[in-house]
Amino acid sequence: MGDDANLTAIKAQSRAACLRARAGVGERARAAAATRLYARLRGLNGRTIAGYLPIGSEASPLGAMRVLGKDNRICVPVVTAKGAPLRFREWWPGCPLEKGVFGVMVPVDGGWRVPDLLIVPMVGFDDAGGRLGYGGGFYDRTLAGLPQAMAIGFALEAQRLDPVPRGAHDMELPLIVTEAGVFGAATRV
Repeated sequence: MGDDANLTAIKAQSRAACLRARAGVGERARAAAATRLYARLRGLNGRTIAGYLPIGSEASPLGAMRVLGKDNRICVPVVTAKGAPLRFREWWPGCPLEKGVFGVMVPVDGGWRVPDLLIVPMVGFDDAGGRLGYGGGFYDRTLAGLPQAMAIGFALEAQRLDPVPRGAHDMELPLIVTEAGVFGAATRV
């Protein structure tokens, strides 16, 4: 088995373990993570912020998105093609949604936006900013194409790995927020 096949297998095992751990996290920890995310981002004004509509047991940024939407434009990712970076469509509380690719809900209407700050969902993460996603590479391609944008990973402590298995194309995140704290090299948003 080659190195790529080994890495793929290790990532699949890590994903399965993180998803099981994430599913077992209670509401108290989830609420604490959401509060910490908002506390980190409060005070932003006039920005275009990409959040996401959570699927399954993902940590939910929706509360922060609702409040931040009063002074900022909020958008969410849309998969437009396999192998392409994500595009972002404007979102607001109560906007009409439809099922997009992979069953992820996306806004029916709203303009396309280029975010200057992204709240990035994760399956797993490590202390060095490593991020394990679902395996499609969408956020890696997107972040590589938006070098000026700030990316903040959002997860639950149960998703922490030591370390995240990484390939050459995997992007690091400068900041990660969980219920236990804010971690990473970035000191300002």
